[in-house]
Amino acid sequence: MQLSEQQLGILGAAGHLLVIGGPGSGKTTVSILKAAQIAKDELRPGQKILFLSFARATISRVMEAIEEERDIAREQKQRIDVDTYHAFFWRILKTHGYLLSLPRNISILTPAAEAIALSAIRSQFAIGRKSTLTDAEKEKKKEQRKDAEAAERMRLAHNEGRICFDLFASFVSAILHGSDRIRQIIATMYPVIILDEFQDTNAGQWHVVEALGQYSRLLALADPEQRIYDWIGADPERLNHFKAAYEPSEYDLQGTNHRSAGTDIALFGNHVLTGQYKDGEYSGVCFETYDPAEKVAMARLVVLTYDARTRLIEAGIKDWSIAILVPTKKMTRIVSDAFHAPPAGLTKVSHVATIEMEAAILGAEVIAFLMQPDVDGRHFELFIGLMLDYYRGKGGDSPTQGDLREAISLQDAYQEWLTRRAVGRAVRSNSILAAMRDVYEQTRSVALVGDPAHDWLTIRNILSAGACARLKGLAEETRNIRLLQRGTQLRDHLSQDWRDNGAYANALSITRQAFIREHFSSNSKPESGVVVMNMHKAKGKQFDEVIILDAWPRMVKREIVANPDRLVWNNERANINDQACQNFRVSITRAKRRVTIMTPKNDPCVLLHGRKLPTVSI
Repeated sequence: MQLSEQQLGILGAAGHLLVIGGPGSGKTTVSILKAAQIAKDELRPGQKILFLSFARATISRVMEAIEEERDIAREQKQRIDVDTYHAFFWRILKTHGYLLSLPRNISILTPAAEAIALSAIRSQFAIGRKSTLTDAEKEKKKEQRKDAEAAERMRLAHNEGRICFDLFASFVSAILHGSDRIRQIIATMYPVIILDEFQDTNAGQWHVVEALGQYSRLLALADPEQRIYDWIGADPERLNHFKAAYEPSEYDLQGTNHRSAGTDIALFGNHVLTGQYKDGEYSGVCFETYDPAEKVAMARLVVLTYDARTRLIEAGIKDWSIAILVPTKKMTRIVSDAFHAPPAGLTKVSHVATIEMEAAILGAEVIAFLMQPDVDGRHFELFIGLMLDYYRGKGGDSPTQGDLREAISLQDAYQEWLTRRAVGRAVRSNSILAAMRDVYEQTRSVALVGDPAHDWLTIRNILSAGACARLKGLAEETRNIRLLQRGTQLRDHLSQDWRDNGAYANALSITRQAFIREHFSSNSKPESGVVVMNMHKAKGKQFDEVIILDAWPRMVKREIVANPDRLVWNNERANINDQACQNFRVSITRAKRRVTIMTPKNDPCVLLHGRKLPTVSI
């Protein structure tokens, strides 16, 4: 990359820095070159430069970029630590948490475990769809739920030593602001800290940065138009906070684009923010309209995906990647299902779906436990406990009343079965436990062979093929788990467990630890192949081609009766806001070579108002 005048200025600048730029503007590249320069000229023995970002995908891409920089010596590369904010905070918390009166031995409360722990509170304060509460009463109930959840999180942290991710920043902030000595220790180790995606830091994270900046030199990388986390505390004033606190040298790279050079992809993304589009075509940006029906949309999406794959293969792109980006979690599942079983006799699309992980993780725990032997006669009891956790936690921080009722019904059915068994009676034939226990017994009778991937699939296939709809659903949720691929730690540890014990004696605990490691891992490779995900999850990533699917309205007698799963809520112009525009821009600018936007012919996305779209039905 030929460095611009601004980038050369960054390399020559001293003190705190603020670098602003859009997607592909070279912020990351110049920060790596800056880090290498500092490592060569300024660091003392044992010191390193710390590069922090939010997403593991970004971390992987940064580490890959460092390795690919031929002009940086190996010794300098080894003095750049790349990590997530969470992982860095956890290291501080594990070492110094006792200063906050936390237990000496603390552990991470994963989002799935947190959802289970808070399920009773969320059920207590749930607001049903048929609620007669006034808006004021609903808001009061939401605040009460929020306060009750916060109190329970603090109890879990201080009484049980189980700490959820949301508390990391506030706890670390308290540690750092309370101890000048610890601030100096960190600065001695990391005299320079690079803060990626700085515009998305919430209040707690900003307070940590304030403490770090007292002794460490800070380089903040930001794109103010890519701030898509307002809903979890990102503040539009964050860059001004940084300027006021540190008076940094400022550099603006917003006119530069390296990711999709030679196309108008970045330009189109910028025009989305203003709603003012140029006349004529945008190079690298394509629009597809379709008749408003799920099968029509899915058939066209399959064809477009195969077309994109063919283009990339014929262009000789190695490790090519195609992202299918959708507005909602539900659409991720719909697209993934359609790729597994396409309409119109089309060939299925090999892909990975990036789903909300709570249900997948809790389902994986059930499968892992079913691989374990029964050592004390309590195996079925513990299995039921895991199934209760699955329903209480699978919805994450937004559990459905249906899932919570499932947990209650299963608990009641289990208690009824225990009562009947005590007097020698079998489970009722119409009990929800009947089919579940039958499938459970099938998993107990199967012979495992000691190959974790094979045995995992054996158990999952039994659940999937069995007569219990609940276990079928659980098996479906775990379909996209990728931790058992060859060479992964989970697979290796399960194999070792089998060799040590002649069985998977510790499969559940090994699986739980694997998901925690995966959350902090910086070794995952950037995505390749076809990846399906919702738009929020695409942040910090890049793909050769991107297809964005704006879903279809529901029609009755040719009239729109509902309009969920749209890029803008209900596809109404009144609902266009900064968040919707920024989400759309982020999704568009993930593409390096081409972005295709699919939108229904009869109700095109309101963000494209003023664009001339295809009028031929496809």
